[in-house]
This record gives sequence, C-alpha cells and structure tokens, in this order.
Amino acid sequence: MPPTKPPSPWPTPYKAAIAITMDNLGEAQDVLKDAWPHPIGTHPSVTTQLPRMLALLDKHHHQRATYFAEAWSLGVYPAAVAALTRAGHEVAWHGFQHEVWGGLDEEQERESFRKSWKAAAAAQGVEYVGFRPPGGAVNERTWGLLREYGVGYVSPLGEFGIGRGGVVVLPFEWRAVDAFWYMEKFAGIRKQHGEREEVLDPGEFKEWLMEKIDEVVRTGEFMSILFHPFLQTSEEKFVVMEEVLKRISEDGDIWVAPCKEVAEWVREHPELFPAKSIE
Repeated sequence: MPPTKPPSPWPTPYKAAIAITMDNLGEAQDVLKDAWPHPIGTHPSVTTQLPRMLALLDKHHHQRATYFAEAWSLGVYPAAVAALTRAGHEVAWHGFQHEVWGGLDEEQERESFRKSWKAAAAAQGVEYVGFRPPGGAVNERTWGLLREYGVGYVSPLGEFGIGRGGVVVLPFEWRAVDAFWYMEKFAGIRKQHGEREEVLDPGEFKEWLMEKIDEVVRTGEFMSILFHPFLQTSEEKFVVMEEVLKRISEDGDIWVAPCKEVAEWVREHPELFPAKSIE
C-alpha cells in the first residue's frame, strides 16, 4: 500500500504557497554607485514598467505582491509607494540603498537599519515586516537586528523554515529570478547552475517557471518568484509575467499571497513545518 501523503500545511484548500515579488525601487543603487546621470525620481522602471506590472496583477484576480524596496526610494517615489499600498501590495525592505548586505560591517549594517526605519516612518502606509538582503545573504549579526527591529521574516537565498528567534525564512532561488536569465552579469551564477553563460531567452525562463510551479504544487512547498521592474523591457518579458500570473491565479491549489501573510501563517502554525525549522 503506498504511503499516505501528509496533509497540506497551507490554509484550506491550498496545497502550495507562491509569493510574487519585486525588487529594486528606482535608482537607489545607481545613485549609491554614482552611476545615475538623470534627474532623481525619473527612473522608467517606476514611471513606466511598474504601472503596467501592477495592472497585470490586478487583471489576474487582483493578485497581491511583495515589493522589496530600498528605504532611500520611499521618499523619492511616494506616489508609487502609495499606489502599491492602496492596491494591497506589501512594501518590504531591501536595504537603505541596495548596499550588498554580505559585505557590510557591524556599524554599516546597524546604520542601514536606523536610516531605513526612519525613512519608513516618514513614508505613509509603510511598516517593514520583511527583509530581502541585497545579494541574497544575511550576516550572523543580522538575526539579532531583525528581532530588535521587529522584522517577522527574511527572504534570502537558502532553506525555507523558521529561523533564529522565530524569524520566518521565505527564501528565493536564483532560477526563479528574472535577472538570472536576463542579465549579462549573472553569467557566472548561470554557469554554477549548469546553464549557458550567455543571456538566456525569456521563453526559457517561462518554461522553467511553469515546470517549477507544477513541482511546488505536487510537493506542497513555498516558492518566491521575482520580477524586477527595471528588467521588464520587452513585450516578450511582459508575456512571461502575464502567463505566469494566469497560471497561478487560475489554480485553486495555489495560495498566492504577499510574503508577510505567508510568514504569519508559518509563524502561527510551527507544528506544520517542524522538519524544516532552521537554527
């Protein structure tokens, strides 16, 4: 007799959980690197691509996403932030100015927290409860600062589970990130994952995502999908996003929710996730 499949750990009637996420709000990182020659507040990813992405989310069953935004950008793009919160999307934290988190020393890390929470307090409707570290890695001391600042979840590269101090870990993987497929500077990461080093086709990204979504539904797992607004630069790329949204929004087995809601569920039901707790 085949073994009985364990019941789903997700809210009834769902069998899997998927979060649609976005990273990088405007030119925060370029300004940090002194590589932004245009007027502040005019990045096309915010003025052009983001409204179209939000329209696609609304079109497909009013799906809500999580936008990991640099705190520096909150005051630069208040209208975009207001549009996100008004539509029910989560605005989560992505560093102050997209500083690569794994390279920060203790003083720099604490200063990023301090400046970011000050910026969030000044931004209407923003309360950071989640963090995606730029570069994908957290430092050992980050866990204490997350607890100190009341952050409920973190979204790094890594394993899903419940981390130190009860901070929920909602990870991403490189292949579920559009930049992995679309950007030249990810050639080394593509090679590490057994892919061609040259930039890959949006159709290949879509094919991988569709297969992975099927797998996540079969296994009952969590998945984070990441679309960067600044990379949605062609009709073909927008087609990928739209077809993925259509696929997940029409599947009654998939709970599509902002990261903060997934994290809240995991934190309130630790008995459903005991094998994947992280120490």
